[in-house]
Amino acid sequence: MTTRIKHLYLHVPFCASICYYCDFCHRVYDEKLANRWLKRLQKEIEDKCHDQYETIYIGGGTPTVLSYIQLEKLLKLIKPFANNVIEYTIEVNPESLSEDKISLFKEYGINRISMGVQSSNDEILKYLGRRHSFNEVKEKIELLKNNDFNNISVDLMYSLPGQDMDILNKTIDDILELDVPHISLYSLTIEENSVFGKKGIRSLDEDIEADMYELIEKKLTENGYIHYEVSNYCRNDFQSKHNLGYWEYEDFLGVSAGASSKIGNHRYTNTSSIEKYISSYSNTDEDIILSKEDEEFEHIMMSLRTIYGLDINEFNQRYQTDFLERYEEIISADLNSFKIAQDRISVNNLEILNHILVNFLK
Repeated sequence: MTTRIKHLYLHVPFCASICYYCDFCHRVYDEKLANRWLKRLQKEIEDKCHDQYETIYIGGGTPTVLSYIQLEKLLKLIKPFANNVIEYTIEVNPESLSEDKISLFKEYGINRISMGVQSSNDEILKYLGRRHSFNEVKEKIELLKNNDFNNISVDLMYSLPGQDMDILNKTIDDILELDVPHISLYSLTIEENSVFGKKGIRSLDEDIEADMYELIEKKLTENGYIHYEVSNYCRNDFQSKHNLGYWEYEDFLGVSAGASSKIGNHRYTNTSSIEKYISSYSNTDEDIILSKEDEEFEHIMMSLRTIYGLDINEFNQRYQTDFLERYEEIISADLNSFKIAQDRISVNNLEILNHILVNFLK
């Protein structure tokens, strides 16, 4: 029996330019190449999409770098599978977001926006290779709100070269003034194949990074944000439902170059080469078969990332085991780090999650 998949991810592998910290699957936008990619994407969607998805996430890359016509073609391809969608997200960058594209989003049922902001300091934005100013961020957030988009998330980065505590503090204040219900938080990781990696740029000292994390945590929680996942904060009920699917270890389908899927005990990853994808989208870089032990650890690792934790009964039923009995020694040895309530187990302090997960690997 085929299991219904509730979550769809679609990767748009194009950007106006390459940010210096980025190592995702992407290319500088080329209209002709994007048209060829769309043609191949149509074939993959026809072959692989068979469900009515509860969440859809269009990420990248930069989806809004596509022309209006290309975006409309893309959204038309997904429309047959979005009849029951609860959360429909698209990533945007301020400089490529326009009122006509916002109208297009509304027409096709998109109800959540994720905007790449990173910093409110224009000098740091330039250093990162970003193409927008913070004034553009404010203008486009206002434009979204004026068009009835209220479920907005912004990305914020810290531990950036040239960033000190004062600059970060000002950035947090500026982000708070945007009055958006969701904030995703990322420390700078230098990837080997990124521009920063090739130039030998390094992240800030670990102690400074820890101080920055504490500052962000303090200011966001004092202003009504719930730290509901290691890297995510929200107000009220504005958690990312799509990402909660990942964290609850549900199956998901990923389409396009560089996209990953988890279906049953298989983890698939499409080729990150756009040329290979266009010639044959079935060209996968990976098809990993997960052992029962792999699945169990991944399930624990993902679920403990959130304040909601792991559903013990669901885990026991899925893997035909007794979680509390099996991991009794680990839990008992560090009892103050866990909370067990209503058949769920969670971590009291998300900052020490990695330390805790190492014990589950033993």
